[in-house]
Amino acid sequence: MSVAAIYFDGESSRKHAVTLNMAATLEITEDGKDLAAWPYGEIRRADGPKNVMRLKSSSAAPLARLEIRDPAAQVEIGKLCGGLAREAGDDVSTLRIVFWSLGAVVSILAVIWFGLPVFAERVTPFVPASLENRIGDVADRQMHALFGTKTCIAPEGVQALDKLVGTLTRTAGLDMTRAPAVLDTAIPNAVALPGGKVYVLKGLLDKAQSPDEVAGVLAHELGHIAHRDGVRRLIQDGSSSFLVGLLFGDVTGASVALTAGRGMLTSAYSRDAEAKADLFAGDLMGKLGRSPKPLGDLLMRITGPQTDNPLAIFASHPLSADRLAMLEKNQVTVTGQELLTPAEWRALKAICQKP
Repeated sequence: MSVAAIYFDGESSRKHAVTLNMAATLEITEDGKDLAAWPYGEIRRADGPKNVMRLKSSSAAPLARLEIRDPAAQVEIGKLCGGLAREAGDDVSTLRIVFWSLGAVVSILAVIWFGLPVFAERVTPFVPASLENRIGDVADRQMHALFGTKTCIAPEGVQALDKLVGTLTRTAGLDMTRAPAVLDTAIPNAVALPGGKVYVLKGLLDKAQSPDEVAGVLAHELGHIAHRDGVRRLIQDGSSSFLVGLLFGDVTGASVALTAGRGMLTSAYSRDAEAKADLFAGDLMGKLGRSPKPLGDLLMRITGPQTDNPLAIFASHPLSADRLAMLEKNQVTVTGQELLTPAEWRALKAICQKP
């Protein structure tokens, strides 16, 4: 059976009007001249226009192609070429691609999980304070963009907050030049930014029942500042963004935005960093003659009991029950004076109220 077809030899852009002879092999001739012979077992289908059978051969030039438009000839070719629907070497090449792709993913994830924390730990001490302050300024603007620009400014409340933070920072030996502030949002949290700015969110004051509870949270955040956890996380997350971009083909756009957004919304320090900040808070409260246990009480009040599970080790924060147990273990007899007077405590709780 002879069939008219179009042939591209893969070595030039010339289009050959050829005749196909279905003999022992698929013979390709032009004006009686033999151009090629493709064994049927090596012929595979290539992508082509609708109603056009486009073929290639594993023994031919990589770009060599045949185009057959005759429906009857397409049927006959299909009968002769048993592996037509299969890419040449598919079984081996596909498995090889899958194997190496999985290997690449595992390698990158291993670097993210194990290598980047070590890298960030080594690099963080060399980040100058001036750069950390500039990073803090950017984070400060992001905080206001996220939670709004309304800062609570009732004078007596501001004085009470300054007194509480001043007592903690002096005792901790930290040189804090940025005044703390309360943002009027219902989220119960506090955030320490690179460079030393501390924000208390109004929802935390609403949940707190004593100055020691708020002091414990602030002492915890001061632990993050003392350990430079914000810079460390920025280095680690930024490197993670690049590696995630390698996985998904985007090293500058969506993956970076995703990581930055996640970090800003969750403030997800590592479990180790959180545990060390808790220890810092316990030690600082102990130096003031106050117990660290109120910090755990407040955390439990905010989060409620959290059921442990086999994947808890992968959570960003230790379970609050575990943190409470650790803080209770390190509690001391209360011998120090009250951190705020009852009037100052009431003023701090009402810091967001309008006069």
